[in-house]
Amino acid sequence: MENSGQATAITVSQLNRQVKALLDQGVGRLWVEGEISNIARPASGHLYFRLKDESAQIGAAFFRSRQRGPTHNFKNGDHVLAYGQVSLYEARGDYQLIVEQIEAAGEGVLQRRYEALKKKLAAEGLFDEERKQAIPALPRRIGVITSPSGAAVRDVLSVLRRRFPFVPVIVYPAAVQGDAAPAELIAALRTAVRRAECDVLILTRGGGSLEDLWAFNDEQLARAIAECPLPVVSAVGHEVDFTIADFVADLRAPTPSGAAELIVPDRGDWLRAMNTIETRIARQCQRMLENKAQALDWLSRRLVTASPAARVARQQDRLRENLGRLVAAMRHDLHVRGRDLSTLNQALMQCSPAVRVQRALSHVGELRQRLTAAGRRRIADADHRLKVTARALNAVSPLATLDRGYAIVTDSVTGKALTRSSQVKKGDDVRARLAQGELLARITGVFDAKD
Repeated sequence: MENSGQATAITVSQLNRQVKALLDQGVGRLWVEGEISNIARPASGHLYFRLKDESAQIGAAFFRSRQRGPTHNFKNGDHVLAYGQVSLYEARGDYQLIVEQIEAAGEGVLQRRYEALKKKLAAEGLFDEERKQAIPALPRRIGVITSPSGAAVRDVLSVLRRRFPFVPVIVYPAAVQGDAAPAELIAALRTAVRRAECDVLILTRGGGSLEDLWAFNDEQLARAIAECPLPVVSAVGHEVDFTIADFVADLRAPTPSGAAELIVPDRGDWLRAMNTIETRIARQCQRMLENKAQALDWLSRRLVTASPAARVARQQDRLRENLGRLVAAMRHDLHVRGRDLSTLNQALMQCSPAVRVQRALSHVGELRQRLTAAGRRRIADADHRLKVTARALNAVSPLATLDRGYAIVTDSVTGKALTRSSQVKKGDDVRARLAQGELLARITGVFDAKD
């Protein structure tokens, strides 16, 4: 047995080399959390220390070539996270951690949890802009989810009173720090949704360390914000602080005061805008009234031109013109006949005996009477046709209809004649033109033809 043991024996160096290879290949790089002790800083710039917890310890070496920043802040008793390769120092047979990166344990762990959750929720699309809701331009009521005794709620209320004091605010109290804070924030969020009193919510607290703000990096709170049907504005900490709630909320404000400024407009700007709009409306109304007045004048002129009275007057003018032409034609005819008669009379006097002259004179007298009678008949016929035409025009004239007790009803605004009850509604004003004068009436009831 001893001979066989001697045949298979290896040196200590070989053993340490094999163990080192096993450690290098089998364990690999990892994060180790512990407390620094026995720290040493030789002139070479390397850093040697031991990492320990309640029941164990391990040596660590942080070589100068791997250091990316100052290490003088680390001291015995510091709780740190060290990232590196587990290996063996062959000369002494001590296994140790070859450190590549070191950081304070508290924020380091939280930071990695923060980055891991941020990456997870981003992959699920909770940070996508497409799913985020628009913030109302002027909320009817604002909900604030925060600690009622914190400075954040005072800042928010102060800015809201200064910028737009007309919007009421409801505070939904919740813890904003500590282990119970995420659950209380979620409960307050769900209460606001259930009560449906607000159309925008502010989730806020003042500044602090990463641990102080950690409640707003809770995964369940992030999912509750994403599922909230109301727009949520996240205003956590200072401008440089970013939480998971900031990324998943519909809008991120740099500070609580900034959230209040983003949610409500400045009343001065609104008043100036309203004054501008009022001026524009007044000018537009003035232009509309002027256009309507011009249109009314034009329609009035057309109405006067197209009225039955104007048409009758034009017909009378035509009749008078025709009568004048008729009289002139008759006078011309009489003049021509008289001239012809004189010519014949002269011829008769020159070549006819007295009897023929007398007979001719009698015949001429008869013709004169007939001509006069014919002229009178033509004048009487023309006068009769004129009277018949006048009576016909008067029969179809709306003015004659008005004399029989009827009225022309028009819209008091447009002046358009009303022919159907459906053209007006209860409360409208109408004008009724009578044979003499007009009436302004208001509709108290509308009845269809079938009624």
